[in-house]
Amino acid sequence: MDSRGECKQISVEAKLENLERVNEFVEYCLKDRDCSAKVKMQLELVVEEIFTNIANYAYGGNVGNVTIEGSLVDGTAKFKLKFMDRGVPYNPLERPDPDINAGIADRPVGGLGIYLVKKNVDDVTYQHKDGQNILTIEKII
Repeated sequence: MDSRGECKQISVEAKLENLERVNEFVEYCLKDRDCSAKVKMQLELVVEEIFTNIANYAYGGNVGNVTIEGSLVDGTAKFKLKFMDRGVPYNPLERPDPDINAGIADRPVGGLGIYLVKKNVDDVTYQHKDGQNILTIEKII
């Protein structure tokens, strides 16, 4: 990490077998921070959900890259992770939250993962810019 709290980016093929490398990168970004086990577990869940969705859906059965950038927000205890891919434009935040009180048989398939992401971070945003999907999460650590 440099003096501004920036981690070097990691760029990997969007394949499920690279999830461990992504998790190691996030751990590296947080190595000098005093994070609770709960925060680390929440971030691991969020990273797994976002990366898995990119690996499974962004490139329509083909393989592309995903770049992840981690940083600490200046002057705060917020950790920011930015996931960038050049897959099919898709804003998961436009999907309505699932009715978690409905029975499993009554719920449509999908949407639970991004709901869990939103519930486990303090902010999540999406933009499509310069041909890239950019999903950014912020978590108070």
